[in-house]
Amino acid sequence: MKYVILGAGPAGLTIGNMLLRAKETSFVILEKEAVAGGLCRSTLVDGAPFDIGGGHFLDVRRPAVNRFLFEFMPESEWDQYDRVSKIRLGAEIVDHPIEANIWQMNVDSQVEYLASIARAGCVTGSPMPEKFVDWIYWKLGDRIADEYMIPYNRKLFSDDLDSLGTYWLDKLPSVSFEETLRSCLTHRAYGAQPGHARFYYPKKYGYGELWLRLAGALDGHIEYGADVKAIDFDAKAVQTADGRRFAADRIITTIPWAGFTRISGMPEDIRSGIRMLRHSAVETRYYGGRLDTDAHWIYEPDPWAAHHRILVRHNFCPGSRGYWTETRSDRIGLIPEGGRGNYHYENPYAYPLNTIGKPAIIRRLLDWAASRGVYGVGRWGEHQHYNSDATVELAMKMAERMQM
Repeated sequence: MKYVILGAGPAGLTIGNMLLRAKETSFVILEKEAVAGGLCRSTLVDGAPFDIGGGHFLDVRRPAVNRFLFEFMPESEWDQYDRVSKIRLGAEIVDHPIEANIWQMNVDSQVEYLASIARAGCVTGSPMPEKFVDWIYWKLGDRIADEYMIPYNRKLFSDDLDSLGTYWLDKLPSVSFEETLRSCLTHRAYGAQPGHARFYYPKKYGYGELWLRLAGALDGHIEYGADVKAIDFDAKAVQTADGRRFAADRIITTIPWAGFTRISGMPEDIRSGIRMLRHSAVETRYYGGRLDTDAHWIYEPDPWAAHHRILVRHNFCPGSRGYWTETRSDRIGLIPEGGRGNYHYENPYAYPLNTIGKPAIIRRLLDWAASRGVYGVGRWGEHQHYNSDATVELAMKMAERMQM
């Protein structure tokens, strides 16, 4: 056929629907699981939706993406929220981002944080360091680094933070001493808003419902239970774990490159680059009851707490109760036996890690693969930490290029 698409997550479903709208029917989507949605799948737990991949929300900032998605799940089926996210710092809880909300701390802490920011290398003009940990201190000051950024990133990504590069850190806020001081004096946040400052979440369903709708529009074009394990660049074909073989003019992969157990026709230096890619696995775990907070989610940098984030379900999912936590899989042993919740799900591929050298590896991999008619897109096809709305945007653009 013309196209084989690997993975029925946001990227694969978007490309499939874009092809179908262009009257292209010679394609199939191969999905390992029994249902579509990838990391954005939902299930019912305790009578309400539980998003097994963690906190996924639809940002309002990409109107073209939202117009496309609302064709499958109309805007009337969504609630819109102004983001309330918080950070637990010992006995204090402040709004995120921390540098804009230091004013919510006690006065002594405000003075200490302000002094720390004033000494930060990016404020004093010292050269930018190359190592991740040094960069955090240079960018944010030692107080934010020690109490929040360093312990939180260790919990989320890796205990070895210096294995990460610094090329992606321009996404972090530019901490201005003047703006931070102004926020402390006026008791209001200054500076840029974080991602998902305003977001949509379904009124009656989990986030996974959206992707089930996209999958429903592709009836007959999705093969479920198709766990692709091998790819042959010479034959331009893939093979599933149970031996089914699919060939196409073009292969579009949205699944992890590291998930291929057999790769044929690829130079060894590119294959060795794939083996150097790193990712984290994350467990989501549900707990009943209610938390006394208006937050949609809470960041938890405390190294003695196993989880790094709490999603407060009853504050964004109407009619529900309880909350769920996100915990890097190799920290699960830190969860006390008596507090292990009611339901849990482990995602073996959760976050691509921005390790040193990754950009060069991915650039060479994707350029070489594209020259053979194989294209990577989305969080795993490009090994980039994209949110679902960014993934849909990239997939829409790829589908348009494919039809040119």
